[in-house]
Amino acid sequence: MRFPDLAAWLDWQAKLNPKAVDLGLERVREVWSNLGEPLLQATVITVAGTNGKGSSVAFAEAILQAAGYRTGCYTSPHLLAYNERIRVDQSAVDNDRICEAFERIDNARGDILLTYFEFGTLAALLIFAESRLDAVVLEVGLGGRLDAVNLVDPDVALITGVALDHQEWLGEDREKIGREKAGVLRAGRPAVFAGRDLPASIRAEAERLGTDLQVAGEDYRVERRDEDWDLLSGESISRSLPLPGMRGAVQLDNAAGVLVALDAVAHRLPVDQRAVRAGLLGARVPGRFEIRPGRPTWVLDVAHNPQAAGALSGMLGDFFTRGRRIAVCGMLNDKDAAGVARVLAKRFDAWYLVDLSAEARGMASSELAKRMRTAVAGIPLEIRDDVCDVLAEIRAEATEDDLVVVFGSFLTVGAASRCLDRLGTAPAAA
Repeated sequence: MRFPDLAAWLDWQAKLNPKAVDLGLERVREVWSNLGEPLLQATVITVAGTNGKGSSVAFAEAILQAAGYRTGCYTSPHLLAYNERIRVDQSAVDNDRICEAFERIDNARGDILLTYFEFGTLAALLIFAESRLDAVVLEVGLGGRLDAVNLVDPDVALITGVALDHQEWLGEDREKIGREKAGVLRAGRPAVFAGRDLPASIRAEAERLGTDLQVAGEDYRVERRDEDWDLLSGESISRSLPLPGMRGAVQLDNAAGVLVALDAVAHRLPVDQRAVRAGLLGARVPGRFEIRPGRPTWVLDVAHNPQAAGALSGMLGDFFTRGRRIAVCGMLNDKDAAGVARVLAKRFDAWYLVDLSAEARGMASSELAKRMRTAVAGIPLEIRDDVCDVLAEIRAEATEDDLVVVFGSFLTVGAASRCLDRLGTAPAAA
């Protein structure tokens, strides 16, 4: 084997292709062909969209597992450990199995310069093909049309929504971004758009392909009450569904989209209401409004664009606290930091900005402050180098009534999660 452990493999993969993001399917198609094009032999659900992908994957996985099916799930990025990206029956695949897949991919690639993400995608597909699964849920990493996940033809595609993010690669407006995400649609196969305001580019591509596209607000809708909700989809009505265990009004949109997508493949994967209820209540994704009780109360959320920041703002509006609200934020260079700050500025009494410049695409705290300063004018704003140092500083000074919200990047939230583990603050029980 080329490398003795997973860490060495990942370090090498990060440097193999000089481009961290190198969109296109030619490389993965050729390597997959060299591997013999293993068959997944499972119903495939592909999830694309700007925000809500991780939660949607978790809902689908939890419902299908509760229904008794064997599942494989591929997501990115990871929060704490790389293994989180590849799950079989809701359990992360172990290091040895991932390394074995990497070795086979390395032997099959010849001189093809795969990216870090392409290696991981091919490894997940290899592992799933050999695991005798009933269902595979694949999360698109970036866009859709040219993302490595799009190597696989889905039986149903779910697009959670379209907002501005990754414009450098996907285009500067929602129509262009929508066109990229519409790349996961397939001729004659069902698809769901679970977001608000369907881009015309997605509708046009669905019509061109003959895709049966179910659109939120047009083909199905949600009726919410205080304690439960109904899903009305064509002639099908699901009544008195439990509110999702994950917080936030947006989770109803995600859950509804998943249920409509699952209904589209119900002839292959029927699920009963018991499984639906169990999945809605049980699905969890670390780092999505994850509450860590203690002194003070901590909230971890990977919101990193204005749309996700709006969802976070809404959840904070429903979250009562007697003390101060403190923001801890670190972001990547290609994110709309000013837009995020405009959405969230008034939710906080103080801001701490942390430095991610040591990471690929990470933004220096001084640059983050420059981009955010106008939006948070009049609110105390501090610059710090290290996430853990900031959390320790805040913890030493905060009262039990304060609320600290850590957000802006998977890197920021991942570092904060590890620090809080050391400080002894476990996630709140479901």
